[in-house]
Amino acid sequence: MKIEIWSDVMCPFCYIGKNNFEKALENLPFKNEVEVEWKSFQLDPALPADKSLSTFDYFREKKGFPEAQARQMIAQVKEMGSSAGINFNFENALIVNTFPAHKILHLAKKHRQSNEMEDALFRAHFTDGKNVSDTQTLISLADSLGIDKQETEQVLTSKAFNNEVSQDILDAKKHGISGVPFFVLNGKYAVSGAQPVEVFQNALIQTYNETVLPLQNLTKDDHSNSCDTEGNCTI
Repeated sequence: MKIEIWSDVMCPFCYIGKNNFEKALENLPFKNEVEVEWKSFQLDPALPADKSLSTFDYFREKKGFPEAQARQMIAQVKEMGSSAGINFNFENALIVNTFPAHKILHLAKKHRQSNEMEDALFRAHFTDGKNVSDTQTLISLADSLGIDKQETEQVLTSKAFNNEVSQDILDAKKHGISGVPFFVLNGKYAVSGAQPVEVFQNALIQTYNETVLPLQNLTKDDHSNSCDTEGNCTI
C-alpha cells in the first residue's frame, strides 16, 4: 500500500503530522506492507535564495502579523508539538527558501533514505536552528546518513533533481493541494493536515481493507483457469 506525503521542511504541522502518522502506522499489523513516498511542496517559493529570516521577522514582514499575535500562534503550535513528542525551537529557526532541501530529499530517496532525511531536515530546522538552504549544512546532513559528500555537493551546485522537485509541486497543483501536510492513501483517499493518531489509524485501516485485502483474497481463493511458470495449468 503506497502513501504519498506532500510536505515542506518549514511546516511545523508537517513535522507533527509525520510523527502522528508514524505512531498510527506502528500499531497496525500491515505496517510492513506500507511504502511511504515523500513529495516536495514549498510554502513560500518566492523567498530569495540568499536570505534568511527569524520566525518572528517572517510573520511580521511576510504575513503582516504583530509580534504578539505571532507569539500566541507559535505558543499554540509548540504545545501541539509537545503532545506529538517534538521540541520546537522557533526562537532559533531560520526561514529560508527550501528548494535546496527538497533536492537533497530527492537525493536521499535515490539512496532509500528519504524518511530518515525528512527527519534530519525537520530536526535541523525546528530544533537545531540550522539553515536548511545552506550547502555545507545539507552536505553534513546527507553525510550523517552515509550519502557521499561529493555527490551531495554536485547535486546542490547543479540542476540535478530540479525537475523532480518541480514535478512534485506540479502534481500537488493537479491534485488541488494548497496546504501541507497532505497524505494520499493508495491513490484512493486523502488526509489533510496534522491529524490525531486515531484519524490516521482509521484512514489507514479503511484504505487497506478496501484496496489491498480484496486483491489478496482474489489471489488466495481462486487459482483456476491459470497456468504457472512451470507450464502447469489448472481448470
